[in-house]
Amino acid sequence: MTNTQMMEIVINGENQSVPVDITIAELLASRGVKAQFCAVERNQHLVPRAQHGQTQLAENDRIEVVTLVGGG
Repeated sequence: MTNTQMMEIVINGENQSVPVDITIAELLASRGVKAQFCAVERNQHLVPRAQHGQTQLAENDRIEVVTLVGGG
């Protein structure tokens, strides 16, 4: 059994426990969100999609994930 360390962050206004050292890309994948259909803010700063894979989250980060919805 692995002992994964966890940290607390806020995702879209809700407190969440996530593994330490998780990246934005890993967070999106764990939530079933396709990166090409969303925008991500970390602490009120837009994170370019090209940086999702190397942007590690930290304790108490505030993340906003906005998904794009098509329709008419």
